[in-house]
Amino acid sequence: MLRQKIIAARHVSLAAALMMTSGCYVIPIAAPDGTIRYEHYPLPPAGTPIVPPPGGTPATLSVRLYPANDRATQTGIISGSVTNMMTGKGRFVVNYLGEVLNGEATRVSNDDKRGVASAFSPGGMYMSCEYQMNTPYQGAGTCSFANGSKYQMHIGN
Repeated sequence: MLRQKIIAARHVSLAAALMMTSGCYVIPIAAPDGTIRYEHYPLPPAGTPIVPPPGGTPATLSVRLYPANDRATQTGIISGSVTNMMTGKGRFVVNYLGEVLNGEATRVSNDDKRGVASAFSPGGMYMSCEYQMNTPYQGAGTCSFANGSKYQMHIGN
């Protein structure tokens, strides 16, 4: 009887473990009003080939913001990331003064290298940037925050 209970407990544990890792991601998404909602993204069945988006495989790049005015020197260097989807769009995330700002980066029409990025936090902080990429993996620009801080932005390694 004890052996049967142990075997049954193992089966329940195995089933629970499989359900918890059953091929889906829950990803935080910044809504247009700045709130964070969590979206469910199911994974494709095992063996399904993953097709990269047109233009190549997405690349997550580091972003470093260096102070460019007196207000910005109070915080020092800020780090974040941008995921270049290789489609003219990207996802932008930066942690600033304890707030996580989420947003997007978009190429300016008719120019494959210039773009703008915007991000917002649930606490009301926002930023806007202009940048130019010299390769799909490296670029530079400027960013301004709602509190008047200005930064020089370096994208890539």
